[in-house]
Amino acid sequence: MDWFQAIDWFQVLKCFIVGGLICVIGQILIDKTKLTPARILVTFVTLGVILGGLGIYQYLVDFAGAGATVPLTGFGYNLAKGAIKGVKENGLIGAFTGGIQASAGGIAAAVFFGYIASLISKPKMKKQ
Repeated sequence: MDWFQAIDWFQVLKCFIVGGLICVIGQILIDKTKLTPARILVTFVTLGVILGGLGIYQYLVDFAGAGATVPLTGFGYNLAKGAIKGVKENGLIGAFTGGIQASAGGIAAAVFFGYIASLISKPKMKKQ
């Protein structure tokens, strides 16, 4: 039971609430607007890049941890953070390479697990 006592349950709660709120915003956009899921995805990533570039998203990451870094806005934040670091280290070319370097692990995992899911599942067309 040592591992159970070592967990910071307040941090877990903050993570759950912030991640859940980001998901609730996405669900509201799906239900109440005519935006497609692809446009919502791009909006969330772009919002993460803008807030990350301005340094605002860092406060949310510090507060909620994975609740802010795992959703799509966190991916955008990671891209912006990597691009800023890349510019500092490599100049203008770092703006293009830094974000990809910072996000390479997540991108590779998404491709790998997406491929595994495609092998396991039997996709069907959605009835209109």
